[in-house]
Amino acid sequence: MKRKHNKRLSSSSSLSFTNTILKTVKPAAYFTLLLLTYTLGYLSHHSDLDSFRVETQCVEPIPPENTRQTLIDLIFNGTSPFTDFPPPHAADKLYRSNKVKGWGSNNAVFENLIRKVKPEIIVEVGTFLGASALHMAELTQRLGLKTQIYCIDDFRGWAGFREQFKNIAILNGDVLLYYQFLQNVVTFNQTGSILPLPFSSEQALIKLCEWGVWADLVEIDASHEFLSVWADINRGFLIIRPGGVIFGHDYFFPGDNREVKRAVDLFAKIHHLKVKIDGEHWILI
Repeated sequence: MKRKHNKRLSSSSSLSFTNTILKTVKPAAYFTLLLLTYTLGYLSHHSDLDSFRVETQCVEPIPPENTRQTLIDLIFNGTSPFTDFPPPHAADKLYRSNKVKGWGSNNAVFENLIRKVKPEIIVEVGTFLGASALHMAELTQRLGLKTQIYCIDDFRGWAGFREQFKNIAILNGDVLLYYQFLQNVVTFNQTGSILPLPFSSEQALIKLCEWGVWADLVEIDASHEFLSVWADINRGFLIIRPGGVIFGHDYFFPGDNREVKRAVDLFAKIHHLKVKIDGEHWILI
């Protein structure tokens, strides 16, 4: 009798334990299955690189011959920034020189691409004093092209840059880099070919996209930080006209953990492009 009772107790305990396990396991198994289904579904529609894609669509491009006046109207209230330049408060603080400081500004890549693409519009992201823009203007004119070059820069320089450029004046704490750029363009008689867009690269490129100002050549040569380079390439790529080319400087720049190279390589990988090297410059093809 005692043995039968123990057996019943054992069976009852076993059944109770089994039910407890099932109650615990079923929700866990269901949750695991649900998570696995979601994950497989997500991965079937997304790659690891999808979160980096930029899907913005630009408006249709306006005719190249209309872009300069459009920008003057929208940015400078209809009056060229070269009109009545220089302003009296800055006139005696600007220097005039037939040499403009730059980095790789006369490299062969400019002539190689200009000869190949024959651009009507060039957008330069990162201009500083305008050395590259002035060189490209001279090249296009030598080749008989009527090219407009739009130079995007906030013209603030970077912290400590005046240690290298002590000849750039400061007025009430405001560095006169923008005025010095304008003066360089005037000195080289390129006021009809070069126009500054004095804003951050983010804001300027977004507006070019919204205004339908597309380019045949886009040069990226502003910040060397990964996120900045990445953003500039993505936004610059949006305004490339059919047959156009995006390229940039400092592919082998050793500082900042080679962030320029990393941004360029990632963009090329996502868009199934190749990186061609021309001296210090990269070209996406």
